[in-house]
Amino acid sequence: MNYRHAFHAGSFADCLKHIVLVRILRYLQEKPAAFRVIDTHAGAGLYDLKSEEASRGGEWRTGIARLVQAQFSPSAASLLKPYLDVVDAFNGGADLEAYPGSPLIARALLRPQDRLTVCEVEPKARKHLIEALRRDVQARVVDLDGWVALPAFVPPNERRGLVLIDPPFEDKDEFERLADRFTAAFAKWPTGIYLLWYPAKSRRATDDLAGRVAEAAAAVKPAGKCLRLEFSVSPQEAGAPLASTGLLIVNPPWTLHDELKAILPELEKPLGQGGAARFRLETPKPRASKIVEKP
Repeated sequence: MNYRHAFHAGSFADCLKHIVLVRILRYLQEKPAAFRVIDTHAGAGLYDLKSEEASRGGEWRTGIARLVQAQFSPSAASLLKPYLDVVDAFNGGADLEAYPGSPLIARALLRPQDRLTVCEVEPKARKHLIEALRRDVQARVVDLDGWVALPAFVPPNERRGLVLIDPPFEDKDEFERLADRFTAAFAKWPTGIYLLWYPAKSRRATDDLAGRVAEAAAAVKPAGKCLRLEFSVSPQEAGAPLASTGLLIVNPPWTLHDELKAILPELEKPLGQGGAARFRLETPKPRASKIVEKP
């Protein structure tokens, strides 16, 4: 499949990914020490929801458009507010016309001491991303393939932070590449937080990815933790648009599991298509691996 950001901006998959991204960044903000965000496949940064690409599938109408209108319990509303506030800031309190991608969401949550490194090689998307972050001393746009950058940019000087890996899944071997490159990066920086996004169309492919990522996380001592989230808005049918998305969070904040347990049930109704959505939140089992000492 090809999951190019412009065609799916504001979709249910974007919403889930960015809700988790914001909760992680809010956790990192709790300590005064600086952190860095590394986004390996950044996209254009900001998306016009009235554009031809966004209008073609209209996925934002069953994603972010529903969330901004939904009513949530006080606990879920407080957890979702930082994410919805960022989206609202790019729309000036008016009707939805724009949706920020992960680079601009992350940038909105940086403090003066924090930094952002984003990678994008597609010329048009990179041009828009540079324009969105022009003259920003805290953000750096790198013209480098994200798969090359992933092991090259860790560990960052700050020694704290998050790596977001969100490839377009254009190639058949993307799941294998994701597992391999994550493993290489994690071996260099086993104390960082990693957020891996994937389309959940094949149970065999997603289970293998989760097992390999959990294996890499467990191959250090003390073992890194891993959390798996999958969210389906409807049954996945062959040839149909993406209906299920997945996230793997390695070294998740200790608060994240309970936050997601409060948030996810309240997303089932607004994001469901033809009925309520469903989710699974679990700790994936690693394959057998050799344990090495964590530095």
